[in-house]
Amino acid sequence: MAVAVGCALFLGGFVWAAVLYQPYAVPTDSMSPTVEAGDRVLAERIDGDEVRRGDVVVFLDPLWGDMPMIKRVVGVGGDTVECCDERGRMTVNGDPVDEPYRLERERASFTTFEASVPEGQLFLLGDHREGSLDSRTHLEDANNGSVPRDAVTGRVDATVWPLGHAGMVERPAGFADLPGGTSRPGPLGPALAAIGAGALLILGGAGHGAIGSVRGKRAGLTHNGGTHG
Repeated sequence: MAVAVGCALFLGGFVWAAVLYQPYAVPTDSMSPTVEAGDRVLAERIDGDEVRRGDVVVFLDPLWGDMPMIKRVVGVGGDTVECCDERGRMTVNGDPVDEPYRLERERASFTTFEASVPEGQLFLLGDHREGSLDSRTHLEDANNGSVPRDAVTGRVDATVWPLGHAGMVERPAGFADLPGGTSRPGPLGPALAAIGAGALLILGGAGHGAIGSVRGKRAGLTHNGGTHG
């Protein structure tokens, strides 16, 4: 019974994660230290309407290139994103945003900028601001450097490889008080828990069966020996 339940949990969790998540390889360090070059990440397949400020998203926009890119959403339609205030912080609609995930802690951007984000668009920056080609690079474009919401193909929930850098990608608290708040974590945690619990039940059930078989054989030998004696 334990093995049967374990198989159901293991396979169910694996299929659940495979349906809802897409793996990506990260080619550059523009999102360092959150995501490093060479990392493998899992991105939840979502609709662009589900994106919130602070999300790390995978998107594909022909104006930015012909391959998927990973950046952090810092502004949504109707926002004015500006940098920097007197303390070197980025502001959204005049409110300064705490960004502990940034690689460069002194200033939120090495260049000053101000951008109004059109409705249905997203303004995106890399966490490694000095090494990221992002919305600041495209400020002269028609949409002030923003990309359409429907260009988003996934929201990064976790880094899974290498193991030394594996972990969940947190929702930054700096955006929580802005209208719309931050997004909720995807179902990756429960899916991984189901896979882990299933594996333990399979191993435990198989081990219990093996131990029971050995004990049964020993009992039979003892019984036979006593009869002949």
